[in-house]
Amino acid sequence: MADKITVILPDKSKKEYKKGITVSDILKDIDSELAENALAAKMNGEIVDLSKNINEDSEIEILSFDSEVGKKVFWHSTSHVMAQAVQNLFPETKLAIGPSIEEGFYYDFDKKEPFTPDDLEKIEQGMQEIVKENQPFVRKEIPKSEAIKFFKEKGEKYKLEIISDLEDEKVILYQHDDFVDLCKGPHVPFTGVIKNFKLTSIAGAYWKGSEKNPMLQRIYGISFPSKEELDEYLKRMEEIKKRDHRTLGRELELFSILDEVGPGLVLWHPKGAQIRRVIEDFWVEEHQKNGYQLIYTPHIARLHLWEKSGHTGFYQEYMYSPMVVENEAYQLKPMNCPFHILIYKSKIRSYRDLPLKLAELGTCYRYERSGVLHGLMRVRGFTMDDAHLFCKPDQLEEEVLKLLDFSLSILRTLGFEKYEIYLSTRPDKFIGDPQNWEKATQALRQALEKDNLQFQVDEGGGAFYGPKIDIKIIDAMGRAWQCTTIQFDFNIPERFDLTFVGQDGKFYRPIMIHRALLGSLERFFGVLIEHYAGAFPLWLSPVQIVVLPITDEQNLYSAEIKNRLQGEGFRVELDDRNEKINYKIREAEKEKIPYMFIIGKKEVQNKSVSVRKHKQGDLGEFDVEEIIVKLKQEVKNKSSQ
Repeated sequence: MADKITVILPDKSKKEYKKGITVSDILKDIDSELAENALAAKMNGEIVDLSKNINEDSEIEILSFDSEVGKKVFWHSTSHVMAQAVQNLFPETKLAIGPSIEEGFYYDFDKKEPFTPDDLEKIEQGMQEIVKENQPFVRKEIPKSEAIKFFKEKGEKYKLEIISDLEDEKVILYQHDDFVDLCKGPHVPFTGVIKNFKLTSIAGAYWKGSEKNPMLQRIYGISFPSKEELDEYLKRMEEIKKRDHRTLGRELELFSILDEVGPGLVLWHPKGAQIRRVIEDFWVEEHQKNGYQLIYTPHIARLHLWEKSGHTGFYQEYMYSPMVVENEAYQLKPMNCPFHILIYKSKIRSYRDLPLKLAELGTCYRYERSGVLHGLMRVRGFTMDDAHLFCKPDQLEEEVLKLLDFSLSILRTLGFEKYEIYLSTRPDKFIGDPQNWEKATQALRQALEKDNLQFQVDEGGGAFYGPKIDIKIIDAMGRAWQCTTIQFDFNIPERFDLTFVGQDGKFYRPIMIHRALLGSLERFFGVLIEHYAGAFPLWLSPVQIVVLPITDEQNLYSAEIKNRLQGEGFRVELDDRNEKINYKIREAEKEKIPYMFIIGKKEVQNKSVSVRKHKQGDLGEFDVEEIIVKLKQEVKNKSSQ
């Protein structure tokens, strides 16, 4: 019948409905509980509101808060509720944008006076009133000219600027109550769905991210379907706050970033430098075991090199202005790649030389806007643990497999056991031979499958110059951090005319793989601080043991123990201050030193030590030789406990 349509339901069954029925009515028909939890739907692959009318044969999928898309719909809808509450309280405030983000949402506002913590409480109260009213979110599609007139009358200059950038002649608005916003949607059905939320912080943000534009005020927030989920999230945020690497870095005297030096430039203090040195030594040792050759390259090079590599074209906005030396322009390096290329090119390479693996802890410099700088996580000077592999096409799969095993082995040793892995494939615009792309992508895929690694495919997400694997590590708080990248490059070998001599004496083009394992040492160290909450395992800790005499009478024996431990290679301190032992223990706990050796009369008599472990308490009395053997084994095993 002409007025009937067939709908494929979420369980893949089919059912006929009258043309024009809404997604919401279909859900109520098939499952009331499903309808209650639904936030939006996917209809024939398009994300739509539940109020969407269905006028043709369709397949629908329900989006609840359990799905990533469902979360984004929920959080985006909450940002609209917040924006209404702000304008109800502060009518002169102008609206910019209010998207969902990885966890929660924000909205940017133009308001003369800064928001205060008290304002956030008032805004939350206003949001509660809006939620109680349970107004529907209504989608409207109007001519562009009509939208311009509407927002001009309201004085919403940021919305007008967004509309002017739109090519479509139709503009989508969403309305709940008397609040109207420019938005593609979709949204939850009613404001009443959003009951549990918290506004978390206020920050400054330039309009469109440019310092040339006005500074806006950004309010961040989070929301959940249930109070339990919200409470759990806020508890987790408190724990994350305690682990903030910037705070711990200062308290534990690991690093500093000072205005006198410049934003985004890190000073590594002795304790932070000690941890870095341990990581670097481990990195070097493991690379040498795995057939890499270590190199060093300059911090600057002639500008011409960066033009040839393509960096001045693709990365200009992140590069510092060139410096002129003897009438020649030189550039601070944003990457290490061109230097590694030139080392490869320094002589004719044979197929017998391949794979050639060059690795470097190379310091790079990139201009990051001051607004995005964040402790160690986003800096302007950083050290990349860079490696470049040059190989023959028939070596690809084996080398990728080795790379994966090697990368995951390093990450596991450093304390990370959970990962998110992505395979990014050829985009629409690419360079190189499609057959090489296919071989490279297949090599990446087969290596992941052979290692039985779960991964997601990011179709078309590769760079224009090659497919890649990205590995994100999951920290102790469940957060994902971009870490390892295994990236094929068909661009630079062409630009620099790289070749090798094959068995037949002819010249062939090698395939090049970029590989960053930890990413930058600075960023990885920031993640490491937060992962361990500053309490590093014994092998990484800057101070591994502190010797604590109970009274001055034990100072001489304590000094002997300290010297003995130093002689065995431990990083050890002696706290022989004239303070009570409980105070010394509290100080050692505060400094997160893994082990305390407490020495009183009994220990001097028995030529022993009483051992206390950070956060675990007393472990008992040990013979000195016994505890040295035990702790040496712990260091050797690189235990993360």
